[in-house]
Amino acid sequence: MAMKRLEDSIEERKKKLREIVKEGINPYAYRFGKTHPINEILEKHGKIKAGKKLKNKKVSIAGRIRSIRKHGKLIFSHIEDSSGRIQVCLEYGTVGKKAFDFFDKINTGDFIGVHGFVFKTIKGELSVWIKKMEFLTKSLRPLPAEWYGLKDIELRYRQRYIDLMMNPQVRDVFEKRTKIVYAMREFLVKRGFVEVETPVLQPIYGGTHARPFKSHLHSLNMPVYMRISNELYLKRLLIGGYEKIFEFSKDFRNEGIDKTHNPEFMQMETMWAYADYKDNMRFCEEMISYIAKKVLGTTKVKHQGKVIDLKTPWERIRFIDAIKKHAKLDFDKIKTLDEAKKAARKASVDAAKCDSIGEVMIEVFENIVQPKLIQPTLVYDYPIEMYELAKVSREDERFAEAFEPIINGWELGLSYCEQNDPEVLKKKWDREEKEFRGGDVEAQRMDEDFLKALEYGMPPTSGLGVGVDRLTMVLVDSSSIRDVILFPFMRPEK
Repeated sequence: MAMKRLEDSIEERKKKLREIVKEGINPYAYRFGKTHPINEILEKHGKIKAGKKLKNKKVSIAGRIRSIRKHGKLIFSHIEDSSGRIQVCLEYGTVGKKAFDFFDKINTGDFIGVHGFVFKTIKGELSVWIKKMEFLTKSLRPLPAEWYGLKDIELRYRQRYIDLMMNPQVRDVFEKRTKIVYAMREFLVKRGFVEVETPVLQPIYGGTHARPFKSHLHSLNMPVYMRISNELYLKRLLIGGYEKIFEFSKDFRNEGIDKTHNPEFMQMETMWAYADYKDNMRFCEEMISYIAKKVLGTTKVKHQGKVIDLKTPWERIRFIDAIKKHAKLDFDKIKTLDEAKKAARKASVDAAKCDSIGEVMIEVFENIVQPKLIQPTLVYDYPIEMYELAKVSREDERFAEAFEPIINGWELGLSYCEQNDPEVLKKKWDREEKEFRGGDVEAQRMDEDFLKALEYGMPPTSGLGVGVDRLTMVLVDSSSIRDVILFPFMRPEK
């Protein structure tokens, strides 16, 4: 029944389209000379008295029709542009019979442009009195609310254009996302960082453990990969002489899709020569606090019923101490892999496939500890097994000099002291290559060109990566990454 109503509505609109064409009017106009965005009119004239007409305040506005109400010789309609919504009034005596009757061929969803003046109705609604109207675009499909509503959340993600059209709060989310990126860039530039661009299509993928998307470059008859990380290319730039750089990087990983993962996502990654991970701890918390103040006006964020305070300084805790505190397991006293697995089982964590004590600790942390870290926390000194490209801790060789900023139980980023010894890195990649040949599809690959670059020397360096999507989720109170990516990846419709 709903599909029949939809088909009837589309046919009725197509009939009106034919009538418009018959009158010699182009139903898909080329341009319209707007003089004002709607919000500017609302802000500038919103306080005028009810019943007042500002005939000298001539405006030309355009947008999508959201409502139509006829009252004898008057037609009231609301039109909406990207900045807001305002009422317009078409009066028979002002525009004449032909223009007045033409409105019968207009539907909600159509685009019109109007020339007129500002006034406020007796009931107090700021409006535009139409002196002349131009038809701009015919909408052949009715807006969803007219025939079935927009309750299907999968449809909202699949047809984001409808979601944006019907839900103003969705547009607000993405406007905030844009402001988050602007604020992050502003912070970095103020700190002396230079923005760069590195390849998305790479002959060798690297920078982390992940399965890549693979393609083929026909002109050179070679395999190519969508980048899983831009890290190794940023380091090449440091070798070349840059010292403080950053990039907003679209990365691609052929892995699972869930509330915090999408195959295509955005990271902001820095490389900072002569700094270590402790420098980046301060840098990271200051940057995120700055962004919150800039975008929201406060460091206190409401998220899913909780108040998260991003004010600095954040809590800092060693990885092994976080396990001791939240999982009640002391890995300083555990000396063998069997003991570690037994301790994990007792804590209801499956560590059967782990090959080292460090891997067991990671399983315990991710399953028990991380979900409990709601307030901003910098967890540092992760097991060395987790980060192949990091330097070993100067205090405890079981760990890497690395930290993750964790908020709401989510890892929002990563920083470590970058390994710049080519011999050490080659040995690690030799092991990774063996694991790859043994079937580990997420193992890192040997990058001979990067090792050659390292042989020229790279200064002491620490990088910082921050997930823009997850940070946006925190700041706009969203529980799903799909809410903060305009076009999240979806399973094809049957």
